[in-house]
Amino acid sequence: MLDKLTRLGLEYGQLTIDYLGSPVVLTQLGLIVVVFLPALLLSRRIEPLFEKRARSIKGMPGLLRVVVAFLRRFEWLFFVILLALTYLLTSVIAWPESNYLIYVAMLMSAAWLLIAVTSHALRSRLLRRLFAYAAWMYVAAAILGVVDDTAQILDNAAFSVGNIRISLLGVLQAGLLLAVAMWLSVTVGNFLDRRIQSAEELTPSLRVLLGKVTRISLIVLAAMIAVSGLGIDLTALTVLSGAVGVGIGFGLQKVVSNFISGIIILLDQSIKPGDTISLGETFGWIRELRARFVSVVTRDGREFLIPNEDFITHEVINWSFSDKYVRLDVDFGVSYDSDPHDVTRIAIAAAGSVGRVDAARRPPVCWLTEFGDSSLNFKLRFWITDPQQGLTNIRGKVLLALWDAFKENGINIPYPHRELIVKTPISVTSVKD
Repeated sequence: MLDKLTRLGLEYGQLTIDYLGSPVVLTQLGLIVVVFLPALLLSRRIEPLFEKRARSIKGMPGLLRVVVAFLRRFEWLFFVILLALTYLLTSVIAWPESNYLIYVAMLMSAAWLLIAVTSHALRSRLLRRLFAYAAWMYVAAAILGVVDDTAQILDNAAFSVGNIRISLLGVLQAGLLLAVAMWLSVTVGNFLDRRIQSAEELTPSLRVLLGKVTRISLIVLAAMIAVSGLGIDLTALTVLSGAVGVGIGFGLQKVVSNFISGIIILLDQSIKPGDTISLGETFGWIRELRARFVSVVTRDGREFLIPNEDFITHEVINWSFSDKYVRLDVDFGVSYDSDPHDVTRIAIAAAGSVGRVDAARRPPVCWLTEFGDSSLNFKLRFWITDPQQGLTNIRGKVLLALWDAFKENGINIPYPHRELIVKTPISVTSVKD
């Protein structure tokens, strides 16, 4: 097979050298190069003017991406136009004897412009480039009329594995089929996921679960279609997939554990996007549930990517699991010359004056808890409904409200003091100079 490919390569290479050595062909190549230079200069002058207007497109990122891609390839547009004019001019004056190469260059340039612009509908840069190159090579082969010969050469480059024949043509077809199927699966999956996320009758956890299951199912289906397109019987992969699965299970134990833990979290709905949680020293609200981790955003703006397994194996405090109400305690003390009944009344009124405290449905309460060494100690309890807005700040606001209320009503907050008793008399004598 290698000798055959080498022979074909040498044969086509010699034909190419003989063809390019013709004076008529060299003349056409020179005209093509000369035409490209003014096209490049025109694009550099005109492109910035149109790009400023294109940037004003709002709300349509896909259209903006395609328009900008077209503007950045203005040289190819002008190149195609100038080649068309050159083709018409050479046809009229009948010089050179043949202008077929100019015609081919015009068609191939127009095809590259169209393919390069439309490929920007794909967000993945790798898929975009693969699609552009593969599509253009196919169109170029079709323009040159060598599609069948090329397909025959690629099909001859083959080897067999058991009863399965794998050729380079089949691999390319399967790769193209896989790329198209994956793109379709991702596009359809994103569309269905958006529809699922907008379904208000579903719980947030169920929406995330259905979205992930839909995407994974479509990707697996796309891979199966691509493998079938290669001509491989899927039943022949049963034993191999079982052995590979065992190896992957041991090698990716943590990854699989996190994936299964993520599914369990979604099913039991122990946490969901928007919940306020505490895990170890991390306190924040859940931004997103992923297949491997949970995104938790803290009050200082840091985003922690916590593995799903930690939410299964560790103690998690969900401040908004079954009830949006969260009770907070504030301890304080006043001097012994204060009336505890007045202190209780003033403390409840001060806590109720803070905006985030829910004093209407769950009023604050205040209890005398202890006769301390130098103060009457109280515990003030109040309820909030928005723990994601922070706990330390609301405690601080309540303490400031207590300070202002006690100062206004003449209630003192004592500080520790000690009394020193000396039992042994000490004689003091004055020393005179």
